[in-house]
Amino acid sequence: QVQLVESGGGLVQPGGSLRLSCAASGFTFRRYTMSWVRQPPGKGLEWVSNINSAGDSTTYADSVKGRFTISRDNAKNTLYLQMNSLKPEDTAVYYCDQAGRRGQGTQVTVSS
Repeated sequence: QVQLVESGGGLVQPGGSLRLSCAASGFTFRRYTMSWVRQPPGKGLEWVSNINSAGDSTTYADSVKGRFTISRDNAKNTLYLQMNSLKPEDTAVYYCDQAGRRGQGTQVTVSS
């Protein structure tokens, strides 16, 4: 079955960086567009970024454009999200998403 396992979250100061990873299994990872979504505390899910199956086309929410970079390694069945210049409003549980299927998420907290 599809399994998505996110990791790499943590507590970081404003302006800091984190790199999230998502290990995928149970499906042919290289064939699918993948996404990152997030859920801020007390709010609904919010789309963050997409990457196509080949990894050569990406899109971003305006709120993260220029600060976050999505990438993938199809040989390792792994999705990444490099997050720079983090802001308190980036605080959320981050999930990788494959057509609505998500893992358990990883908490990112941006606070001084």
